[in-house]
Amino acid sequence: MSYIIVLWIVWGALALVLLGLIVYRMGLTQYEEDRLFLDGGSEMQHREQDQMLAKVKRLEPMIRICGGVAGLATLAIVAFYLMDALRQF
Repeated sequence: MSYIIVLWIVWGALALVLLGLIVYRMGLTQYEEDRLFLDGGSEMQHREQDQMLAKVKRLEPMIRICGGVAGLATLAIVAFYLMDALRQF
């Protein structure tokens, strides 16, 4: 099997993982507001908000890493095809 096929498969898997992480983060923050105005009696809402923010903060490094690796794989694929085009001239 050619290494370009393996690179395409790895790129596709990374893209699916990245898409899944982004959709999961969107699901977590879909109904959240940028600012909450809580009174003293809404401790439960405050805890829920803090838990949701903790989940989102744990996701951010994974999203950045997957995005960076997918970007590098994209550059590798583009470089392969550019080198192939240059060899055919």
